[in-house]
Amino acid sequence: MEFILNKIKEYNKILIFGHVRPDGDCIGSQYGLARIIKETYPEKKVIVTGEVSDYVSFIGKPEMAKDEDFKGSLGICVDIANGDRVSDQRFKNCDYTIKIDHHINVDSFCDYEYVDDKSPACAQIITEFYEKFKDELKMTPKAAEALYVGILTDTGRFRFDSVKKDTFLAAGELVDSGISLGYIDNKLSVESLASLKLKGYCLTHFETTKEGFAYLKMPRNIIEEFGVTNEEAANQVSTISTIKECPVWALFIEYPGEIRIRLRSRGPIINKLAEKWGGGGHAKASGASLGSWDKLPLFLDDVNKLVQEYKNSNPED
Repeated sequence: MEFILNKIKEYNKILIFGHVRPDGDCIGSQYGLARIIKETYPEKKVIVTGEVSDYVSFIGKPEMAKDEDFKGSLGICVDIANGDRVSDQRFKNCDYTIKIDHHINVDSFCDYEYVDDKSPACAQIITEFYEKFKDELKMTPKAAEALYVGILTDTGRFRFDSVKKDTFLAAGELVDSGISLGYIDNKLSVESLASLKLKGYCLTHFETTKEGFAYLKMPRNIIEEFGVTNEEAANQVSTISTIKECPVWALFIEYPGEIRIRLRSRGPIINKLAEKWGGGGHAKASGASLGSWDKLPLFLDDVNKLVQEYKNSNPED
């Protein structure tokens, strides 16, 4: 962490990158870190670049950097496990690059990398970075709000096994910085009418296997029919998360030219399966790529085998 702080001091122009299809932890980490740096070193130019997340747009809306912004700059990539998932591949044009992440480290793509795969959120790492140097760094309520949203969303509101005492200590530090928990909850708890109607569709169209795998197919025409954003469609993975008989579930969502798998578990370890299918992630929350709908039966064979092995080893579950 001290090395990262010294690099931040060294550069007067800093770009902070997120991943494609950013979530709350990505946006929260980007804006939390950016606002800490800007408050501490107001003379520095800090650019949050990448894609927008409608769900947490109240935190901030990144914009694509200009080509001239990269010259003589420090690039910091947050919440990104694989280099090909950086939302702006021009990050390689920065003079020096740093990765700060909490995913299992399977791809080294920056000059210096700080990875804590035991942390449930990248925003928690950023918060701990601030805490370590709080005599020097400055926190603002808006920075704390961004980081709190990052922790809150990536821990399922503190429900996942990866949450430990340190997570609550980090969240408490942010609460003390003057954030409004009611405001954040109001922003995160509402959804559009179109999204609610799509949820009704999902509840009547999900499928299950006899082994105990639940899944939703979200072809492009359904997304367009309901008039929802890609992000709203992707969030439907949680709609089928409570089926007692199905410890593993997934959403197969069709983007232009790609079918992504959002894979979740409350028991079996799934990241190795995700890696086999061109992805990766956490032990119980991963992403992968199906390739084409024709390959769905092959994926079902793999995941059914995984679920059955888990049930055989954990009959009480």
